[in-house]
Amino acid sequence: MSNVIETAGLTKRYGRDVLAVDGLDLAVPEGARFGFLGPNGSGKTTTVRMLLGLVYATSGTVRVLGEPIPKHGTRVLQHVGALVEGPAFVPHLDGRRNLTLLDAAGPGGDKRTRTARIDEVLAQVRLDDVGHRPVKAYSLGMKQRLGLAAALLRRPRLLVLDEPTNGLDPAGIREVRDLLGVLNEAGTTVFLSSHLLAEVEQLCTTAAIVHKGRLVAQDDVRTLLAPTGRVRVATPDGAAARGVLDGRVVGVEHDGRLVVRLDGQEPAALNAMLVAAGVPVAELVVERPTLEDVFLRLTGEPHAAG
Repeated sequence: MSNVIETAGLTKRYGRDVLAVDGLDLAVPEGARFGFLGPNGSGKTTTVRMLLGLVYATSGTVRVLGEPIPKHGTRVLQHVGALVEGPAFVPHLDGRRNLTLLDAAGPGGDKRTRTARIDEVLAQVRLDDVGHRPVKAYSLGMKQRLGLAAALLRRPRLLVLDEPTNGLDPAGIREVRDLLGVLNEAGTTVFLSSHLLAEVEQLCTTAAIVHKGRLVAQDDVRTLLAPTGRVRVATPDGAAARGVLDGRVVGVEHDGRLVVRLDGQEPAALNAMLVAAGVPVAELVVERPTLEDVFLRLTGEPHAAG
């Protein structure tokens, strides 16, 4: 499978003192739902702007859809939809007219084709009933939806989104997540930059974590969230369980559950061992990290990215 985005040693400095992006090596597979995760100020937006040729790198290289950026940006970006740092529209014009100005069908395109495509994307983001309302009357969430509609106008092979759910309520966030899933299933690669751990965990198949401009992890989400090799055991007789487990208890949860190392043993075998020793087991659950756990472990941040 080819990569739709590749960076090598991508670096951006502002002046002598600010290193916004530091030697970033990204590989975004075609067809992925790729989460680009990091706290605000970690260099995510600067990276996205370099991917789109909006900011020049200090050093390193960028390739999008197999072409170098910014050298071939004009040709490549015809196949890329993007929403970066919030949408910018003409406030006194309605949503439909704003999308028309973006020329959905390209120079010389058919007016009927353009109108049909605008109708389609407005329906996709659930703005079809307010498309004739001036954008200045839109809420922040509605403007964000209109920005997503603009990104979808040319049926892009690659969709690059920077914090696309800003301003949306929980229902709106779920709708955007569902829409991105549908688009991805239809063949669009999604590159989602976000500081929201749950958003990336629920949507993305692959993720990269950046911290202070540097890449600290890049892998399949399933790999990042693989079992820790420990289980949580709920038992009314913790003392007896500790005796049977012989030093494998590494912690106790606030509700009294024991955190136990498997040490290569299968969870079912561990359960059978406890029961055979007369220790009642109310529940035994394999421990899996959340993306928040992974982020905190890799970055040492005192708080999660979101």
